[in-house]
Amino acid sequence: MPTPAADSGRRMHDLASRLFPICRSLTGAGVRATLRSIGELVPLTIHEVPTGTKAFDWTVPKEWNIRDAYIKDRQGKRVIDFRASNLHVVNYSRPIRRTMALSELQQHLHSLPAQPELIPYRTTYYHEDWGFCLTQQQRDALHEGDYDVCVDSTLADGSLSYGECSLAGSSDEEVLIWTHVCHPSLANDNLSGVVVCTFLAQLLERMTRRYTYRVVFAPGTIGALVWLSRNHDRLPKIRHGLVAVQLGDSAPLRYKQSRRGDAEIDRAARHVLSCAGVEKPSQPFAPDGYDERQFGSPGINLPVGRLSRSPDGGYPQYHTSADNLDLLRPEALEGALAACAEIVGVLEANDRYLNAAPYGEPQLGRRGLYRTTGGEPLPGRELAMLWTLNLSDGSHSLLDIAERAGLDFRVIRAVADELKSAGLLIPA
Repeated sequence: MPTPAADSGRRMHDLASRLFPICRSLTGAGVRATLRSIGELVPLTIHEVPTGTKAFDWTVPKEWNIRDAYIKDRQGKRVIDFRASNLHVVNYSRPIRRTMALSELQQHLHSLPAQPELIPYRTTYYHEDWGFCLTQQQRDALHEGDYDVCVDSTLADGSLSYGECSLAGSSDEEVLIWTHVCHPSLANDNLSGVVVCTFLAQLLERMTRRYTYRVVFAPGTIGALVWLSRNHDRLPKIRHGLVAVQLGDSAPLRYKQSRRGDAEIDRAARHVLSCAGVEKPSQPFAPDGYDERQFGSPGINLPVGRLSRSPDGGYPQYHTSADNLDLLRPEALEGALAACAEIVGVLEANDRYLNAAPYGEPQLGRRGLYRTTGGEPLPGRELAMLWTLNLSDGSHSLLDIAERAGLDFRVIRAVADELKSAGLLIPA
């Protein structure tokens, strides 16, 4: 697996900066603009699924687009302005143009008394309504009287858009990489996942692949349900999967297990994070969070886990205007990309071998694989060779050996290559 470039963190942050101003939602022009930008960097097929399409128990909603929105006081001043922040409008607000008293307007306002300087992010996806989000300070500054209220939006039949980067491997067995693209100007949730998956797709494109990789950029929840319902025949081919979200803040990486809990992706991710020194690197599956819950529904039950840093709702900037580009750390993005690449590297190289000299310990010294002076404790490389030879009985994978030996998979993989070159290991 190619390693990320030294400046990949900065370049991912630059891409997030380009995408940040776009007003994204479940559907509409913002999602398409985001997918077009991703498609400039990786081969991306954009799919359009019409309004009204059934996806299991759900239905693709009307397409939402917005041009402008504001609240004006009697002097004509915009006291709340969509042009200043696209979080000011409740996402998916139906169109409205009215003059109303503050008492009526208050019923459609959302603020955070405990975080008075921040704008909350709110949605009304599946119930036609309208509203504005503002800081508590802005709300407190509103005076009694009438206000002109405008949401210049459309809710009409259209389509839901998602992007798919498919990279064929020598096998038609697949690895699914997934991230959501529906949030507007929120950097960690989830432009961080979008940019990490984009750069991961670039790395995957450059490598020789055993598996076929499918990197999907889709709206949350409904996008996953639509994709699953449209790809039901493909699901048996998915051997491993990873949802990548909230990867740009300063919290340590953590992995949420698939519903199965003991899938190869669960073990690979736990191993990579453990070797990187992460304490408590994995947590059990729960039926909440992001789209891993759709892949882990009982009728689907795919081996798909989630890689993130702070959990959803687990940091004070979550779903507020403070989830901005200042929260994204280039080194955190680079570390997340490197972890994803290492996890892929484990999946790609997790072979099984047979010891070609299983009767006793083969003489490594005459093959140039063992030190010439004895009597000292075994160095790690030679101990890794002994573990690899001992457990290469066709039933243990290299990841099995690494876990049993308490050694880094990369060390086991390297010595397995040496032993294979020396004729001591043969593919199982």
